[in-house]
Amino acid sequence: MLLFARVPVAGVAWLRIVSAALVFALWRRPWRAFLAAARPAQATMLALGGVFAAMNYCFYRAIAELPLGTVAAIEFAGPVALALAGARSARNLAALVLTVGGVYLLMEVRFAGAQHAFAWAFANAVLFTLYIVLAHAVSRSDPATSPIDRLGAAMIVAGVVISPFGFRDAAPALFDPIALGAGIAVGVSSSVIPYVFDQLAMSRLPRSTYALFVALLPATAVIIGVVVLRQMPSALDMLGVLLVAAGVAFHRPPA
Repeated sequence: MLLFARVPVAGVAWLRIVSAALVFALWRRPWRAFLAAARPAQATMLALGGVFAAMNYCFYRAIAELPLGTVAAIEFAGPVALALAGARSARNLAALVLTVGGVYLLMEVRFAGAQHAFAWAFANAVLFTLYIVLAHAVSRSDPATSPIDRLGAAMIVAGVVISPFGFRDAAPALFDPIALGAGIAVGVSSSVIPYVFDQLAMSRLPRSTYALFVALLPATAVIIGVVVLRQMPSALDMLGVLLVAAGVAFHRPPA
């Protein structure tokens, strides 16, 4: 969020996506996997690229005007719906209830702010749900190629899609070493590393199980805050972490 002081919202989204696309291009040369894939797999990669572009833009528009906890809580609604749709047992429904309760305690939600900012936040939630659905499909769409290569192809598509909307705002940052370095760091840490791990997880987990595991993110943030930033959590934070851990441990993937 500190990058907003130097680069407009659309420019931050462009820097994140394009820097990630360049990393994938140099690392994996993903166009080979795209060209080798069947038409349905190509269509899924194209769709995922469009969702990447729109989702990141909406996310940054939302957090530019709303607390991050509020945006994250709204974003979590989509994965909850996917997890609920795939629960299929009383045990998994109970696990979902525990997890949602824990996330609620961890998120300092404050529903106050501009209405248009909430529109961006809810649009981001819908797109994040689509990301889970499409990324899960991409992870299993073409056994002949690597899911990481297919992810890279989708990220390059996202870079093409976001460029007409974000390049003009990002252009000054190309001559600002601090802003450029921060943008590249955001791209690697937010759109390369986590999405690669997402693909590795999605190729092995049912979609509903992965959606539930998304709840680990706020709990992990609390733990990192303790270890790295020496931010001691409150009693409610600790209870939230325990509820999330219990929910994830209690969940069993459907047969």
